[in-house]
This record gives sequence, C-alpha cells and structure tokens, in this order.
Amino acid sequence: MSVAPTRTSAPEPASSTAPASPRLAGSAEADELRRVRLRRMKAVATALLVVAAVIYLVTLNQEGPLGFVNAAAEAAMVGALADWFAVTALFRRPLGLPIPHTALIPTRKNQIGESLQEFVADNFLSEDIVREKIRQAEVTRRVGNWLAEADHAERVGAELATAGHGVLSVLRDDDVAAMLEQVVVPRAADIPVSPLAGGLLDGILDDGAHRRLVDLLIDEGSSWLEINQDRIMLLVTEQAPGWTPQWVDNRIARRVYDEMQRWLTEIAGDQQHPARQALDDLLRRLARDLRTDPETQAKVEAIKIRLLEHPELRKASIALWSTVRRMLIEALADPEGELRRRMVTALVDLGNRLGRDKTLQARLDSYAEDVIGYVVRNYAGELAMVISETVQRWDAEDASRRIELHVGRDLQFIRINGTVVGALAGLVIHSVAVLVG
Repeated sequence: MSVAPTRTSAPEPASSTAPASPRLAGSAEADELRRVRLRRMKAVATALLVVAAVIYLVTLNQEGPLGFVNAAAEAAMVGALADWFAVTALFRRPLGLPIPHTALIPTRKNQIGESLQEFVADNFLSEDIVREKIRQAEVTRRVGNWLAEADHAERVGAELATAGHGVLSVLRDDDVAAMLEQVVVPRAADIPVSPLAGGLLDGILDDGAHRRLVDLLIDEGSSWLEINQDRIMLLVTEQAPGWTPQWVDNRIARRVYDEMQRWLTEIAGDQQHPARQALDDLLRRLARDLRTDPETQAKVEAIKIRLLEHPELRKASIALWSTVRRMLIEALADPEGELRRRMVTALVDLGNRLGRDKTLQARLDSYAEDVIGYVVRNYAGELAMVISETVQRWDAEDASRRIELHVGRDLQFIRINGTVVGALAGLVIHSVAVLVG
C-alpha cells in the first residue's frame, strides 16, 4: 500500500522567532483509553509480522506443502512491511530515515488544513445542500415540540430572565438620558408625526377599535354619576336663582341628573346614536386635517417640538425609566413571580403553535432556509477558513500524535489486512508457478 500526497510543496521551515503553537485540547481519560487500544492493535499487527517471519525461517528451503507455506509467509512479511511503512509514513519518518514523502501530517499540516477547508466548503457548505438539510430537519416543528414541554419552557424562561436582568442591571440612568437626548429626541423632532397620526386614526376608525374606548368612557361616566349624585344635584341647586323655592331647585336638579343618566344609557345601548356618529365625524375630520391640512399639521408639530424641548422631559423620562427598570428587575428575579409565570405560559403556547400549525412551520422554515442560504452563499469561504486557520495554529508534532491517537487504531487494520492478503497472494503466485513450471 502506498500513500501519495496531493501537494508537493516543501516542508514548512521552523522559525525560532515564531510564537509557540497551541497544543490541542482533549480529555485525559479518553486519550489514555485510545492510547491503550492503539498499542494493543499495534501489538497484534506486529505479532502477525513476527509469526510470518518465524514461519518463513522454519519452512525455508522446504519442498512440497511446506514450500507453499514458505511462499505465503514470505509474501505476508512483504505485505506487512509495506503497509507498516505506509501507515508509519503518515505520522513520522520510518526508522527516523529522511525518506521523501514521509511524515506527511507534521510536514504538510497546513496544506492538509487548506485541502480540508476546500473539501468542506465545496461539499458541505453548499447552499442547495444546506437548504435541503434545513428542510428535512423540520426545525420549527422540533423546536415547537421541545418548547411545548413545561420543563423546557421554564428553562428557556429562566435564561431569558437572566439575560434581561443582566441587561437592565448594566443600563445606567445617565446612559438612557444621553440616548434620549442625542438619538431619540433629534430623530423624533425630524420625523413629522401628523401624517402618521392621521393614518393611524383613520385605521382605528375603519376597524371600529375606538368603540370599545367609547363604551369604557360611558361606563365610567355612569359610575361617576352614581357615586357623585349628591354633589351634582348640589351644584345645580347652587346655580339656581335665589328667589326660586328650594323644592323647585331640587326638582330641577333631579331632572338634570336623570337626563344625564338617560342620555348616557341611550348612548351605551345604541351604536348608531347621533352622539356616537358626531364623535366619529369629528375624528374623521381630525384625521383628514392631520394628513392634508397644513395649518393643523403645523400646530401638531409645534406642540411636538414644545413637548420635546420641555426641560422637564428629561427628568420625567429618567424617573419613568427608573421605575420601569426597577419593577422589571424585581419581577425577573422572582422565579415564582407573575411575569415569570406568564413568560413560561407564553413560551408553552408558542411551542404548541409551532408544533401544530403547518402553515406557520412552513413559513418559518422558509425564513430559516433563506437566512442560512444567504449566510452560506456569501460567507461559506470565511466559515470554512476556520478549519485551515485552526490547523495552522496547531503544533505539528502534537497534531500528528493526536491524530494518530484518534485514527491510528483503525489504520492498524491496514497492516493486518496487508499481512493476510500478502500471504494469500503469495500462496496463489507460488501455486501458479508450480503448476506451470
């Protein structure tokens, strides 16, 4: 057996000024086990060579059947020695002799790393291959099924809470204030809010989302009237003329209060009430003016600028941020808190949806394919370059020893097979020679 390198460049010269290459890391226990198994296989292969040599010497110059045994033993030694040389030449110079094209791994380490880099980039970091693997992996479904389990969701929630707690803890009030003053406020001042507000208001009116707010205001108004009935009636009677009798004032106040309650009740029970329509018309006009009327837009922008330039804005923003941050930190730090429980529940719900919704799975898997495909298409070379750069940093002799430690045991089977196949080949050749001679 012979091994030929793919490149013929000269061995790399050693530099006395170069920094020492890092040694490869590994588990001491696992390495010791590999070392024992490698020695055992080397002993087996060497023992076969010794057995073949002994048989050859014992049967030397013998005729008849022993001649066949002698020929087989001779060929077995040749095969064993040839494959020993081939296997040894990968990792070191056989017998320490400076034979060309030996010690391939320590002398051609960088070229091997570059070849491995090209092989990985061409055969593994291909966009089509990666997309197909992502498609077959069903990443979204698997992630969803994993996340749907409460223990996994709690684990993810704990990691998210830890990360959020860390981020909130390192943010200082001065940094937030500086970001507001230097980034947020100038950007907000440059962005016209009137067209955006007008479009948003139009969308709210088209969807009828404001009706719930109107219903809430009406309910709160009715509750307020019930709670403050005496105060309202007193306010009406106090505004009455002094010459009217008290009982007349009381009846008028009672009538005003009842009419207010009736009016709110009518509005609450009728979605087409004129008051509701009047409010919708008012909001529609406001939305149109925000989008098209220069005067209204100028007023809104002036209000925005005054608000942004108000000296109390910084203090109010910092105070609000400090309160929110403190509350979030306390909530994230409590494993039994409401925020953590809701986070876990949301993660479980998300996992269930990811695991069952085929349409969502297909969409997210498609996004993952696009992202990974883009990365591979544009950065496959840089990703694969990690291999060659890592190999270049290895110490040559240490890399050779460790590679032999990992694959050397399997390579000893080449020596064993060479011994057996050589013996069979020698036997066949001798048999043919006897038959024809």
